[in-house]
Amino acid sequence: MRLTLFVPALLAANVGAFTTSVARTATTTSTFASSSSSALRMSSDEYDFDVAVIGCGVGGHGAALHARGQSLSTAVFAGGDVGGTCVNRGCVPSKALLAASGRVRDMQNEHHLESMGIKVAGEIEYDRQGIADHAKNLASNIKGNLENSLIGLGCEVVEGRGVLTGKPHEIKDESTGKIYTAKDIILAPGSVPFVPPGVTVDEKTVYTSDGALELQFVPEWVAIIGSGYIGLEFSDVYTALGSEVTFIEALPNLMPTFDREIAKQAERLLIRDRPIDYRTGVFAAEVTPGIPGEKPVTIKMIDADTKEHVETIEVDAAMVATGRVPNTSNMGLEDMGIETNRGFVAVNDKMQVLTKADGGDVVPNVYCIGDANSKMMLAHAASAQGISAVENIVGRSHEVDHDAIPAACFTHPEIAMVGPTEEQCIERAEKEGWTLGKSQGSFRANSKALAEGEGAGIAKVLYNKDSGKVVAVHIIGIHAADLIQECANAVAAGTTVKELSMMVHTHPTLCEVLDEAFKGAVGMSAH
Repeated sequence: MRLTLFVPALLAANVGAFTTSVARTATTTSTFASSSSSALRMSSDEYDFDVAVIGCGVGGHGAALHARGQSLSTAVFAGGDVGGTCVNRGCVPSKALLAASGRVRDMQNEHHLESMGIKVAGEIEYDRQGIADHAKNLASNIKGNLENSLIGLGCEVVEGRGVLTGKPHEIKDESTGKIYTAKDIILAPGSVPFVPPGVTVDEKTVYTSDGALELQFVPEWVAIIGSGYIGLEFSDVYTALGSEVTFIEALPNLMPTFDREIAKQAERLLIRDRPIDYRTGVFAAEVTPGIPGEKPVTIKMIDADTKEHVETIEVDAAMVATGRVPNTSNMGLEDMGIETNRGFVAVNDKMQVLTKADGGDVVPNVYCIGDANSKMMLAHAASAQGISAVENIVGRSHEVDHDAIPAACFTHPEIAMVGPTEEQCIERAEKEGWTLGKSQGSFRANSKALAEGEGAGIAKVLYNKDSGKVVAVHIIGIHAADLIQECANAVAAGTTVKELSMMVHTHPTLCEVLDEAFKGAVGMSAH
């Protein structure tokens, strides 16, 4: 999942302000120019538009809004998918499912409720279709808001999918064949779920995140292939609604991309005490769909190293959560001399497209943002990249600082992070010649967390001992996704742990978990 996290592009008024917190600029300009600035207007005498954006997910939407903010005539080729993966099949509807199932989990937790003096009589019931409709309606509403914001700001929304023709500055509407021209083109095609060889998807009993979000039924036993963000979030949904879950992970450890210490905490809090088991170091080599209530899904597993058969299981459903691949097929990239690597388009730090990853030349006036460029598969990263591309188009040199972009997994409790894992920090410190420092805060010592009955979890701050600057922060605990923003801002601004230790945090709030970690880094105590 890319499945994401917070979506700044949904708030048109805040798009300009968002970039300053996650990016560094190579000029002395501290604010974006006013939309009335005639100095930034580009001549459209030769072209239909100043900027054409191919794709209308969060990245394309953010790019288009900022282009209009710079008085650039702008077209967006939506491909019938305003909002893209995030709004229609990812971040937004998945958060709706998590919110609803989370309420069910909370109300079923008798011990937790009784500790607060609350008793709920009778069995907790839920309406599966009602939960599914909640997700669908939320996505539909936000999609409408996105499209209205584009139209309201004067963007031309082309319904067809945009493809390159092979000629500079040209885009073809695939549905009508009409050719449009633009001085600059921003590619924002997004991504699609990756389905491994041997896995047959029917989007009914064997499905990707696209099918899972429809919540057509709640299986008694579901296998989730892959244990990253997407798989972990859906295990949270399914177990709250009564399913048993089996993770199938090809790598030796669950949650392989997570910080190891956080992953161990997550295994204890999100897996061990729930009806979840797992297989690691195995491939789901063959997955055959079934029929709900009649025929099970069959999953044949082989050893990831030896490729020998190790086990076959029969489950009610299987979810394929093995990552995503760029949606760049048949876009005309080859006609422009652009080579892709597994579908990814190579770009430089200014989001300019390169002819190839190693030693490639810049393709003039073509940019690529979001999931398709392999920098970072997050909706808000795509939005930041889109804004950055427009900054470079209007002549203000700009590069996104990806180390300062936060991410979150919206389980109960949540997991959030910014910057490298501790393992990556150790390698980086050794390579660059600085000393790594580490300090932790605990939710068990936090008054607000204890008041909520949510004392599990930690916040880990990793910093450069030589400069004092925060390098990374990893959190698992209640509302971790909200807490991480303070840390992302600190990384972006180059704030030191000494400076952070002297900043006052509201009492009693969850953010005091971070205050404890910041103070601990400089030898201070927090109450």
